Amino acid sequence: MPPRAVLWDLDDTLFDYTGSDRAGALRHLRAEGLLAAHGGEEAALERWRTVMETEFARFLAGEVGFLDHRRARARTFLGTPLLPDAEADAWFARYIAHYEASWTLFPDSAPALAALAPLVRQAVLSNATTANQERKLAVLGIRGSFEAVFCADELGYAKPAAEAFHGACKALGLTPGEVVYVGDKLDIDALGARDAGLRAVWLDRTGTGEKAGEELPPGVRRIAGLAELPELLRRVTGFGAPSTIR
Repeated sequence: MPPRAVLWDLDDTLFDYTGSDRAGALRHLRAEGLLAAHGGEEAALERWRTVMETEFARFLAGEVGFLDHRRARARTFLGTPLLPDAEADAWFARYIAHYEASWTLFPDSAPALAALAPLVRQAVLSNATTANQERKLAVLGIRGSFEAVFCADELGYAKPAAEAFHGACKALGLTPGEVVYVGDKLDIDALGARDAGLRAVWLDRTGTGEKAGEELPPGVRRIAGLAELPELLRRVTGFGAPSTIR
């Protein structure tokens, strides 16, 4: 059966989250005078990433809300567990301003979306919040490429839970087997999608899989860049339904 839709991850798949976050965090920590106190740029950025990953995992697990996870990131990074909410919010807001000024798509994102537009329906499935991702897509100028944006806060489930993938497919009126999922994380995106019955494409921009020299898990296709995606889908499965976006 040819695929009828491509469901996209957003961060570090279409949107260069890692690069944007690094640039924004570096500007923020420099402006706050915190680089030297945390051992210089690389050490400070490593601490920033560690704190982010820890607190975001708590948000995904449902332990804290999205705003509280941001406050926890500020308190943990600064080492001030009693920092009042208003001060934590203000500190994080200053980071957000630097981060958003650094937002950028990967160079191959817009061409890939355009190449698929006449051939297949497209939507987003993300573990972030709907409001955050809707705004990001609008600012980046690609919201019109997607007929829907599905996020963990509204679905009630986060990837790699099968319910997250199934919820998006159901909303599109399609079976999992009719949908291709494209994402940058082998475990959360590719294996989660495969195990939920979708066709899984792992976007391995850094060549992690090739460097490791390991065979791909069954049911997963690997690409090194989005320019490979249209031809991969044509070669393997062909295309089915035309896009509904006008």
